[in-house]
Amino acid sequence: MIHMYDVLIIGAGQAGLAAAYFLKKSGLSFIILEAAASIGDSWRRRYDSLQLFTPRRYDGLPGMPLEGNQNGLPSKDEIADYLEAYATKMALPLKLNSRVKRLWREVHFKAETADGVLEARSVIVGTGPFQVKNVPSFSSLLSEGVNQLHSSEYLSPNQLSPGNTIVVGGGNSGAQIAVELAKDRADDRAVYLSIARDISFMPLHVMNRSIFWYFEKLGFLRANKQSSIGKWLKKQPEQVYGFELKQLMKKGEVKVFSRIMNANGNRVIGEDGNEIEVKNVIWATGFKRDDQWIDIHDAFDSHGLIKHIEGVSPVKGLYFVGLPWQTSRGSALLGWVKYDAQKIVDHLALTNN
Repeated sequence: MIHMYDVLIIGAGQAGLAAAYFLKKSGLSFIILEAAASIGDSWRRRYDSLQLFTPRRYDGLPGMPLEGNQNGLPSKDEIADYLEAYATKMALPLKLNSRVKRLWREVHFKAETADGVLEARSVIVGTGPFQVKNVPSFSSLLSEGVNQLHSSEYLSPNQLSPGNTIVVGGGNSGAQIAVELAKDRADDRAVYLSIARDISFMPLHVMNRSIFWYFEKLGFLRANKQSSIGKWLKKQPEQVYGFELKQLMKKGEVKVFSRIMNANGNRVIGEDGNEIEVKNVIWATGFKRDDQWIDIHDAFDSHGLIKHIEGVSPVKGLYFVGLPWQTSRGSALLGWVKYDAQKIVDHLALTNN
């Protein structure tokens, strides 16, 4: 028997949970389908020292603030536990171990899982941007003697071999990992950071206030992507929060390497032609989406990218929450996803009445 819902939410991360909070208030019937065995698993699997750069006061979902020092920075395990506690406190209907193998539409939407098929009038996809490791194809040219890890596989310096180590990617994950490796004195490894473009270092605090307090006051994180502020923000260089990496770079404890364009044996080759021999490569090169399970042709453009206007698909009844720059810089961030989630649920509820 196929169970019919008003709405299916696919993914129980921050985006799916925020959408569920507002859906529960709407009175529509819904269920959240989560592929993992427990909520927060994607956070728990990240590297041991991972710490958010946003303080607790900005990391809560609607209806439940994150406890603890509101100016302090939470760990990844704290966030995982918080998300799990949030789903319990809000009594959100949830099915774990329910990866959606295929989503398609006949009269209504149908989602196939290992336990059968569920049907709904509308679907909110909240699977987030962190799905498939984005590793360059030339990584296969490195020899077997080079230890390669994606940032999602890296846990601690104990995984690495002695010798030169290069972290590829100048975002906040790459920055945190490079700092941790430079501070680790388990061996005399040299630590390199390969960056594709300039890094803009931002302070965590200004005059005893979080930098995000100022961002909120100035409207940076909620500015629409089509606004003058949004367009300006999209042009800014990669932002790394905190000055620890900058200080280590000045001391030469983290050596800057150009963008890696190729590899050969145990050597990586930069776009400036320089080469170094390495024993470890950590690919902090981000992720790609995997939407192959969405078997709805009109949901994608000719390049395979999701078609949407601020999360609303041209396919009637199909919605997205948590896409990077869905409406603003904060769309995929833990403390700001709630704004897009509410907009999507309001739109959905209106069309279901």
